[in-house]
Amino acid sequence: MGRETSDDAGVYKIRDDLALIQTLDFFTPIVNDPYRFGQIAAVNALSDVYAMGGRPLTAMNIVGFPKKTLDKAILKEILKGGLEKIHEAGALLVGGHSIDDTELKYGLSVTGIVHPDRVMTNAGARPGDRLVLTKPIGTGIIATALKGKFASAEAEETMIAVMVELNRKGAEAMEEAGARSCTDITGFGLLGHALEMAVGSRCGMIIQASQVPIIPYAREYAEMGLIPAGTYANRNYCRKSLEVDPGIPATLLDILSDAQTSGGLLIAIAADRTADLMERLQAKGVVAAAVIGEVTEGPAGTISVLP
Repeated sequence: MGRETSDDAGVYKIRDDLALIQTLDFFTPIVNDPYRFGQIAAVNALSDVYAMGGRPLTAMNIVGFPKKTLDKAILKEILKGGLEKIHEAGALLVGGHSIDDTELKYGLSVTGIVHPDRVMTNAGARPGDRLVLTKPIGTGIIATALKGKFASAEAEETMIAVMVELNRKGAEAMEEAGARSCTDITGFGLLGHALEMAVGSRCGMIIQASQVPIIPYAREYAEMGLIPAGTYANRNYCRKSLEVDPGIPATLLDILSDAQTSGGLLIAIAADRTADLMERLQAKGVVAAAVIGEVTEGPAGTISVLP
């Protein structure tokens, strides 16, 4: 599996009962605490393995560090945060690479494993499936408010709590419940990644906007106009494929398009298995998970956003 359906990672079959999952991700800081930044970046990179139905096995650090302008103690805290999340995922850090850079960057290259018959893709959704989202959205808007010094300490901590939560439990629950398709919500926002699933699966989708879990404070900051540039780009990317109910406020559409960091899993599962999935998610502590819509016959590659 490669780039054909814009999936979250590459998959390489090495024998009948084993395939490798390969992915990488890194970015600049979105919070001020270096330890938390390390955690967030690691969780974000590990998420792609979970989205493919796999288990992370090894990780390698990717570091760009301005050694002439920043204390190396900052780097130590970043790597400490990342290592803790790698270990929480049950994986091992086996190396990495660093360069002297003018801008701080951190992330991981991750290798995971999965049985070839149990690979999850974003192209497996079927008409009648329900759509389940495992984390609330709004991190991009709150991060923008934080950069502008508008975000409260409570908003920052709430956002961080969402981003440092591994998608491990959600991935375990979807495998146990027999989900059909999955992707994780990151830079293209909920609508962008849902659209990739709709295109890959050759289906349409309905998203019930009122059912989408949203991080507290995100609405408030969106109404203040604290919208990241990536969110506007996502809206433009999806615009021709959306049918938006006139009752949907513009700020809510911004939130649905909000570019996420370390977001949750978007899972497509047969209607008669949805209750089982929700029970498993709740039992594992994935309390924000919600059924947010369904997969339709089409038109293929379109999304209807309803109140």
